[in-house]
Amino acid sequence: MKKTKKLDELRQKGAADLQLREQELAEQLFALRLQKVTGQLEKPSKIREAKRELAQLLTVLREKRAAG
Repeated sequence: MKKTKKLDELRQKGAADLQLREQELAEQLFALRLQKVTGQLEKPSKIREAKRELAQLLTVLREKRAAG
């Protein structure tokens, strides 16, 4: 139930907002990977969460592009 609520929220946003969030998530994922390599990452699960959120966002963006 929680996932669908988040996806519904993403679907309500505009394409420009989603693209901005995509860029932020990509930068965050890069920073997390860098922290992992240097041994500074405290919660490795944050990488998984960022990747999942980015994938959900990209899915919604593709849906929007296909629809309109």
